[in-house]
Amino acid sequence: MAESQDTMINPGLEALLEKVDSKFTLVGLAAMRARQINSYYNQLDGGIGSIVPPQVTSTARKPLSIAFEEIDADKISYERFDPVERARKAANKAAAAVKAENAAKKALAESASEKDK
Repeated sequence: MAESQDTMINPGLEALLEKVDSKFTLVGLAAMRARQINSYYNQLDGGIGSIVPPQVTSTARKPLSIAFEEIDADKISYERFDPVERARKAANKAAAAVKAENAAKKALAESASEKDK
């Protein structure tokens, strides 16, 4: 009897789609992770690198199949963000930095005027 080979279909598409919110997210997440896995295997000859190795033990040889297995095993996660909320937080952070800079300049000016007295 022929031995079953792991393919891109294992884990099944339905199981993978339960892990993410859309098929577009699945494609992007798997592609990004597959590139990271491929880079990890390519840099092995160069010593210790900063790329995270595969997080599952797999018989698959293809980086995309390994990425799908990692998604199925909940080893990879993603976070949705609201672009408007992200822009608001960035603006608040920038405003706080400007306020802190102005306070520091004011304190420095007051310190300099006290020394002149």
